Amino acid sequence: MVTIHDKYDKKEIQKLPRALFDGKIVTIISEQEAEKAVDFLMKQQILGFDTETRPCFKKGHTNLVALLQVSTHDICFLFRLNRIGLPDCLKRLLEDCSITKVGLSLQDDLRVLSHRSEFTPGTFIELQKEVRDLGIEDMSLQKIFANLFGEKIAKNQQLSNWEAESLTEAQQLYAATDAWACIRIHEEIKRLKATGDYALAKTPAIEMEPKAKAAGE
Repeated sequence: MVTIHDKYDKKEIQKLPRALFDGKIVTIISEQEAEKAVDFLMKQQILGFDTETRPCFKKGHTNLVALLQVSTHDICFLFRLNRIGLPDCLKRLLEDCSITKVGLSLQDDLRVLSHRSEFTPGTFIELQKEVRDLGIEDMSLQKIFANLFGEKIAKNQQLSNWEAESLTEAQQLYAATDAWACIRIHEEIKRLKATGDYALAKTPAIEMEPKAKAAGE
């Protein structure tokens, strides 16, 4: 019996072993490479999705999404959109309705991708909805993953420069892990729903002390 929590204590995450994608990572920097990668991905049964954008600390200014990462169980493609834009082959993948495509906060990802080029989103599975069905209230990838697997997804590369000339090994691993983690979460939720082999631990409600009555009340 697996115990999951409606809310996972963020302080506990730092004590957990780190989760890392241990498959192959392929960086895509040309439209020709993207075509080949999409041809491969279109033959898969399940894909994990995520995006990365260079942070901007200037009020009122935002950057276009720089990276789209798409993962299978053992290979992750990093499409450098700041180099290739959003070519037709990628729009074909995004508009597909046959492959199981999973992600977290997909509405945000699909919106920023559409700023590169318009497309009609196909079928996607939103993990935030799936975890709510189990009674999990946390919506962040890090907390959900820690809750289900007892492992930590480090977020130290999140605010790095995703438009750099070349991505560091740490950036590549971070990006691939996030996309791959979406597959693991989806499959674990599916397993728990099918078997019922879990118990939900509720976070105790914090009791508020009654306010002191004002003089004369």
